[in-house]
This record gives sequence, C-alpha cells and structure tokens, in this order.
Amino acid sequence: MALLNRPIHRPMWDRLRHVSRETSPSAPSSWPGLALAGSGAFLGWCVHTVVPAVPMLTASVVLGISVAHLPVTRAVVRGPGRQGLSLAGRRLMRIGIVLLGLGLGLDQVLRLGWSTVAMVSGVVAATFFGTLWLGRRLGLPGDQPLLIATGYSICGASAIGAVSEVSGSDEEDVASSVALVTLCGTLAIAVLPLLQGPLSLSDLEFGRWVGASVHDVGQVVATAQTAGPGALGEAVLVKLMRVALLAPLVAAVAFSVRAGRRGVRTPSGRRPAPVPLFVAGFLLAAAVRATGVLPDVALDWAHTAQEALLAAALFGLGTAVHLPTLARTGGRAAVLGLGAWVVVAGVSYGGVLLTV
Repeated sequence: MALLNRPIHRPMWDRLRHVSRETSPSAPSSWPGLALAGSGAFLGWCVHTVVPAVPMLTASVVLGISVAHLPVTRAVVRGPGRQGLSLAGRRLMRIGIVLLGLGLGLDQVLRLGWSTVAMVSGVVAATFFGTLWLGRRLGLPGDQPLLIATGYSICGASAIGAVSEVSGSDEEDVASSVALVTLCGTLAIAVLPLLQGPLSLSDLEFGRWVGASVHDVGQVVATAQTAGPGALGEAVLVKLMRVALLAPLVAAVAFSVRAGRRGVRTPSGRRPAPVPLFVAGFLLAAAVRATGVLPDVALDWAHTAQEALLAAALFGLGTAVHLPTLARTGGRAAVLGLGAWVVVAGVSYGGVLLTV
C-alpha cells in the first residue's frame, strides 16, 4: 500500500492518461489549430506585402502572440486549437527547414574563398559561445540562452526552430527567443545603414558585414539593398554561408543532448538518432540545389512553400508565448539581446576588414 502512494508513480499515471486521451476517439483534432496557423501565415504575408520592411516570419510570430492574448481568440488558442498549433510549431518547422536547403547554393558560397569561410565560421563560433555564456550568466530560464545564441549566430527564427527540435525545448522558450531575435533583426534594418558612413565601409564591405551580422535572410535583403545591388549580392552569399553552418550546429547539439541522455530511449523504444532526419533532408536539399537539375520555377515554388510553412510554424509558436511570464525575464533578455548584437556586429566588422 505504501508503494502505491510514492510520488514516483504520479508522472507515470499522468503519462498514461495523456496517451489514452490522444488515442481515444474523443481526442481533439489538429485541424482547427492547423487552419488557424495557416490563416496566421496568410495574415503575416499580408502585413509583409503592405509593409515590406517587416519580414513575413516576424509578422507571423507577432500575430501569434497577439492572438494568444486577445480575449476573443484566447479561448480558441488554449482549447480546440492548441493541439494543431503545437503540431504546426514542430512538424511544419521541420519541413520548412528542409526546403531551406534548396535556397542554399553551396557552389556560390565556396566562390567567396576560404578566407571568407574562415571569417564567417569565426563569427558564428564567437557569437554562439559568447551569447550562450552571457545568457547563462544572466540566469535566463530554460533553453533560452541556447536558442538565442543559435538565432543570433546562424539565421534567426529558422535556426531556433531547428535546434529546438533536437533539444526538446519548451514552446514558450522557443517563442520568446524567436520574438527577441526577430525584434533585434528588424531593428538592424534601420540601424545598420546609418553606420555605413561612420564606419567607412564601401558598398562591398557593407554587404558582407550585413550578411555576417544580421539574423534572418529577409532582414539581410532589406538591410543590404540600401547600398545597391553589389552590396545585396555580397550580403546574400555571406548569409548563405552562415546558413550552411546550420546543419553541423544542429548535429552538434543533437550529439550533446544524446550524450547527456545516454541510455534514454524514445517512447517507441529506439535510441534518438545522432543526426535528426530533417537535418539530413536539409543537406540533401542543398546538394540537389548544387547540381543545378532543378529549374528556377521549381526553386521559386519551393521558396514560397518554405516561407509559408515557416510562417505557419512561427505563428503556432507565437501562440505559446505568455507575456506576463516573459515580462519577468524581459530585462535580462533585453540585456542578452543587446550584448549578442554587439558581439555579432563587432566580430563580423573586424572579420570583414581583415578579409576584403
């Protein structure tokens, strides 16, 4: 009888009840939440169309946060739509990341030369480990230091989504990290062009600096185009080189998580894969793109699908944000965001001056 009252049985009972609810005929459907995520992605596209300076992904996550806190929609987000919104934040994110590989021209990236490869690798490493260290020193909860470090060092929201898949991060940590990184990346669109003159950067140098320091691809384009087509071309190539480092970073995080959970098996009884399937898909898509077999129209459709899927996923993640909870760590998160911004901008500026 005493054994039945031990606390260790409560989590097992909760898991069994959770499984039974999911497998029962009365389990909630995912379709309402998926439809809501699709609608959120469409609204994000509308915002981007009306205000091009606001990236579609940024608009989608902000809309998700707003829907989660409006009295008229809050009950839907927390009730019948929750399962589908959570599914969108996981599954649609993975598919979108695979399609992201089709936008990565490895042959174009390598044309920049090994000195630029070394510079970008150094920027990513310094930003990732510097931000991770500072976030832990500031005492940010959960996986926020890891996710923010990933977003700043690689490619914003897409990188955060990829790493969260292998780290098993809480939805709220993911959404709050995306919100901070997209906010700082959006501010870069206005701030960085003002610094080109004071920093004595040519258009070519400015383009490389933007590509090495701004988070999201859309934000890179919006920032670099202010200095002309030459700067824009350099910025995109350097940015693609940063995106190429997404796969090894995710694989390293997956290996670290797997090592920390040695002996732990998934619910199906199998050990976690050392490299997630969607990371392998990302690399395969990049390899297919490099062969040149896909026509431009197919690449355009893939890019449109990628944007739509990532926007729907980020809308779903945005609905998981609880602003009162976020406000309790807002000051520390803002300090981390500012510190990481200084690190990535400063290191990339020095790297550009050494390699151009």
